[in-house]
Amino acid sequence: MRRYTGDARRAVAFPLGGFGTGHVALGGDGALRQWQLSGVANHLGFVPDSFFALRVSSLEPPADVVRLLRAAPLPPHPHPAPNVNDADVPDADRLPPWPTVQSTSMQVAYPFADVTYTDEVLPVAVALSAFTPFVPLESHASALPLVRYRFTVTNTSTEFRHGWLLGTLQNAVGWDGVTPIDGTRGAGYGGNVNRLLRRPGQTGVLMDHPGLDEDDAAYGEMLLWTDGPAAALPRAHSAEAMLRFVETAKLVTPIQLGDYGDTALRAAVAAGVSPLRAPTGPSPAGHTWDAGVAVAFALQPGETTTIDVVHAWWFPNRYADFDRFGPQHPYTRSRFWVGNHYATRFGGALDVLDSYLADRARLDTASRAWADAVRHSDLPPALRETVSAQGTLVRSPTLFRTADGHAYGFEGALGASTRNWNGDVGGSCPLNCNHVFNYEQALSRLFPDIGRDLRDTELAAQAPDGSVPHRVVLPRYLPHLHDVAIGGPERPALDGMLGAVLKTYRSVLDGAGDNWLRGHWPALRHLMEHIATTWDPDGDGVLQGDQPVTYDISLHGPNMFVGGLWLAALLAMHRMAAIVEPAAAAAFLDRFTIGRDTYDKLLWNGEFYAQPPTGEAYDFGRGCLSDQLLGQWWAHQLDLGHILPADRVRTALASIVRYNLRTGFAEHGYRVFADGDETGLVVCSWPHGGRPAVPLRYCDEVWTGVEYQVAAHCLHEGMPEEAMAILTGLQQRYDGTRRNPFNEVECGDHYVRAMAGWSLLDAYTGFHYDATTRTLRVGDRPGRFPFVAGTAWGTVTVAADGSVDLDVLGGSLPVDVMESAASRRP
Repeated sequence: MRRYTGDARRAVAFPLGGFGTGHVALGGDGALRQWQLSGVANHLGFVPDSFFALRVSSLEPPADVVRLLRAAPLPPHPHPAPNVNDADVPDADRLPPWPTVQSTSMQVAYPFADVTYTDEVLPVAVALSAFTPFVPLESHASALPLVRYRFTVTNTSTEFRHGWLLGTLQNAVGWDGVTPIDGTRGAGYGGNVNRLLRRPGQTGVLMDHPGLDEDDAAYGEMLLWTDGPAAALPRAHSAEAMLRFVETAKLVTPIQLGDYGDTALRAAVAAGVSPLRAPTGPSPAGHTWDAGVAVAFALQPGETTTIDVVHAWWFPNRYADFDRFGPQHPYTRSRFWVGNHYATRFGGALDVLDSYLADRARLDTASRAWADAVRHSDLPPALRETVSAQGTLVRSPTLFRTADGHAYGFEGALGASTRNWNGDVGGSCPLNCNHVFNYEQALSRLFPDIGRDLRDTELAAQAPDGSVPHRVVLPRYLPHLHDVAIGGPERPALDGMLGAVLKTYRSVLDGAGDNWLRGHWPALRHLMEHIATTWDPDGDGVLQGDQPVTYDISLHGPNMFVGGLWLAALLAMHRMAAIVEPAAAAAFLDRFTIGRDTYDKLLWNGEFYAQPPTGEAYDFGRGCLSDQLLGQWWAHQLDLGHILPADRVRTALASIVRYNLRTGFAEHGYRVFADGDETGLVVCSWPHGGRPAVPLRYCDEVWTGVEYQVAAHCLHEGMPEEAMAILTGLQQRYDGTRRNPFNEVECGDHYVRAMAGWSLLDAYTGFHYDATTRTLRVGDRPGRFPFVAGTAWGTVTVAADGSVDLDVLGGSLPVDVMESAASRRP
């Protein structure tokens, strides 16, 4: 996997935390930032005095070296990227008073981020592996609100060495997640309580704020823990105090007796190691407490030890207090508590830890198995990086799960890219925006139960006329957005409604079951009847009229962006009808056949699918739209085959890459996601002129979600060079020097559309599983590749002779029919 060194560390911020639990990010410099534990999306959120440090001592010759386990902040890039702030170092001018290490490097194999610390003076080698358990198909196991930091310390000198690994954490219970904290002083602080935790083989500090009401948004608990031989400073006023605690720590008995075994170290730390006195009682008004655990180690030359430190948290309260689309209702002072699902599974931060410890070996092993399945695969490096990083989007602050178990998502997390209209704190464009989620594949494929839940929520919001609004309302008992102006676009998005059909069929293929489909079939029928009646009243299979879409405007007249989704939805309805209502299946196929031929005749211009001129604002007319084949991308993922002539699809794809993949960008009046001499795929271009006076909204922008779907489609069509050209440009923009590889930005950070990157995996490997027929298909490209198939995950190995070996690492995969690309050749 990619290693981030030198300037490439500048903007790296690797999210740690479970699905829907909040997160903290580990920077490429080894420091922690972007604290968002209580569910408030805020990239600038920072909890001071929460860090790691190391003291290494020796008996003879005298030596004592102390280091913060982070590198010095990198200077700002001379040309910072617009619309992002991941390179910001919030404490750059007020680091704790120990020296930093000389340099760091980071290597990532999701969910693991491995940091190597380099310092010529240190007589030991130090490395960190940080992670939160992540197991495909197991949404609960992947939703733990904790981070495990595992340090490996090796004595690289010729002398005996001993010392302390310090882990610290500030009690941030009471913090609103936004207001800046000055040392231990902050709004909401005062009366914070830190309790020393001593259990056999374990040391920690449990943190809370008893003075808060239990329904306070900032009410909760935090935990700092280790199972190493540790001395604890349960309360401290500052980082300086915690460092001084380590500077004064000593191992008297082990030094006298020469016994540095685990038992001796534990006995020594239990007896006390420092004369430093901890403050007592709750924290004073306006202040909180810091806490530290110092883990003792002793190493002969060449010896290695590992030290685990855990941060866990528990914040049960979440409120639907975000900006709402649609009409503003007089809800007065209602707070609309919705809660956090993970908090219903655990009684507090200590319960979170114990749940992890009870299943620690399996969770660690399974998480590593997934990371290795991707890292050691034969995917090209660019695809390995993309597939691996998709997990960070799944567990970003964009997505959450309420106490009742339902999952929701903003379009993104407000950030630097949204200050122009809505500030940089909270969620962007609520909720479950179906036209943006049309591109999402990672969440629903990695956790099919979440994918099903999203469909349950979406279809439950259906209007009496059959339409489905493209945003849902929370709490769910509030009025839905029916017959009102919604926003982004104003009326229910047609592409989003068609996507609801496709996403439902995706869940069916992933094993949702016939009964689940039957439960939603009336809603799907009603939806398709509404679409046909509204946009295809003459039954010619072509949708006409005002068509609201994901560009926050309406397209008018026939266009392949909407038309392709319509054709794919008709085929998906045909397939689903065959399962639950066979008599209805033929009608869907008949309308598809008529529509396919008419769309192709109307829109094909010899190079790509354009749009007949309408004179309406925002129509793209003679333009080459990168999204023109979105429906075909979906059709390939659902194994529906070509919905348009295969040769024209490939020609259109080649045209999209030829005309829209651009190197070199100038100001264009909209949001800038590619600049200077960078390479990116623009949303739309007019290669032969004819750009309208009011062109397609966002046409000059570069959206990674669109880039991923076009690249994946190229792989489906046997065009790897075009696919890799797109991916190379994307990854060079997000290489860590100016932009964070783990935060792809559009209308906010961690943008949902970017989860289209998951589709690259099956597009490259040719892997497809149909749970309705228990049929498995693989491609003929030799190699070993990861797979996730709805009910199982693991690796598939294709030999040069076409033979297939399936290694199921989780779940089960019933297979009655095995197909390969080689066996299907004529």
